[in-house]
Amino acid sequence: QVQLVDSGGGSVQAGGSMRLSCAASGFTFSTNIMSWHRQVGGKVREWVAGMDTGGETNYSDSVKGRFVISKDNAKSTMYLQMNNLRPEDTGVYYCQIYYGSMSYWGKGTLVSVSS
Repeated sequence: QVQLVDSGGGSVQAGGSMRLSCAASGFTFSTNIMSWHRQVGGKVREWVAGMDTGGETNYSDSVKGRFVISKDNAKSTMYLQMNNLRPEDTGVYYCQIYYGSMSYWGKGTLVSVSS
């Protein structure tokens, strides 16, 4: 059974840093397409960062230069390092991984950035 557990959220002041984790289980974790998304209130879930099967990374303009997506295959875990956080980064962050023809999501972890 494929399972993603995202964690690491919490409260931080603007300018601070936080690292989110997404622990995967139930499948071979290596060359999967993976990404982080966030959702604020009732707004549409927004793509934040992604990594393709070759390890190339991409970021939304709003986080480029501040966030870094990475993974540790040995731990079957992906990360989102968030630096210089802003109040507008507040939201619930979700990890997503493609395995086979399916897309799997974590349940989300809340990040709150105060000014």
